[in-house]
Amino acid sequence: MLAGKDNLIATLKKALLSAGDILGLVNASLDDNKAEDVSVIDLKGRSDVADYMVVASGRSSRHVGALADHIIRKLKEEKLGMVRAEGKATGDWVLIDAGDVIVHLFRPEVREFYELEKLWAPVAATTRTQAAHA
Repeated sequence: MLAGKDNLIATLKKALLSAGDILGLVNASLDDNKAEDVSVIDLKGRSDVADYMVVASGRSSRHVGALADHIIRKLKEEKLGMVRAEGKATGDWVLIDAGDVIVHLFRPEVREFYELEKLWAPVAATTRTQAAHA
C-alpha cells in the first residue's frame, strides 16, 4: 500500500515540475559537474516527445557516466519519478529520459559523428553561451 502511495506522490510531483524546472535541474547538474559544450534545443511545437533536448559532452566515458549518474540522482531527489537512462554501461552516448526533457551525453568524438544538433535544430539550437550574449 505504501509503495502505491509513493508512486502517486511521485506522479503528482512530476506534474508539478514544469519542463523549465526539469531543464533547470539538468543544467545545474551539468554545470556542477563540468559538462562541456552544452546545447539546449527547444522542441515545443516540433515534437510530442519532449519540450527540450539537452546535448552535452563529457571528457571521457567515465566523465559521461558520472554526468549521467549526477543528473539521475538530482532528478530522483526531486521525486521526478521514473527517470530512464540508456547507454551508461559504455559511456559513449547516454540518453536520459526525464519526461519533458531528453538529455544526450556524449564523448566528443561520438557527438561529432552523430551531429544530433544538426538533425533537430537547424536554427533552434543555442549554446548557453550564445543565449547569454543574445
